[in-house]
Amino acid sequence: MRTLISSAFISLDGVVEAPGGEPGYRNSGWTFKDVEFLPEAFDIKGREQQEAAAMLLGRVSYEAFSPVWPTMPEFADYKVMPKYVVSTTLTESDLVSNWGETTILRSIDDVAALKETEGGPIILHGSAALNQSLSDAGLIDRYHLLVFPLLLGAGKRLFSATDRDAQKLKLVEQEAYANGIQKNVFDVVR
Repeated sequence: MRTLISSAFISLDGVVEAPGGEPGYRNSGWTFKDVEFLPEAFDIKGREQQEAAAMLLGRVSYEAFSPVWPTMPEFADYKVMPKYVVSTTLTESDLVSNWGETTILRSIDDVAALKETEGGPIILHGSAALNQSLSDAGLIDRYHLLVFPLLLGAGKRLFSATDRDAQKLKLVEQEAYANGIQKNVFDVVR
């Protein structure tokens, strides 16, 4: 079974919306305008590209990332990696042509089936609604969280408000940086 890793920039109060400056959110761009940039705090992002064998995105994140990530040198390893987009509305003609192999999945069941295939880890970026659905379905195996020392209030959250049984996590890696960012890597305990 393949490992599904959720990677997120998250505020201390759980918000993941518009960290890179996506329009329409009051605090858009909070990762770079409100916290001093320290390259070492983002080392895990390069490691993710080296360790992952595929990328998973929801439709909204795909539509935000696909116009820019294919041309960014810092995301070059993702260009050749197979990508999967979970969407009930996207069609093949909606996919960009300069970002390598991309497959549309139509449901959470399709993601569960993908996890059953041969191959290395699958990295999930952005995709707040998809993260919530996958977490609630018990399909996420690991979390790579860069926690920013900010309280953003309203905004899309990484975790749903679904009333469910407690899910235990095991902290397997952590580091704190001078700018207040904390790296927390958790494995989901099954």
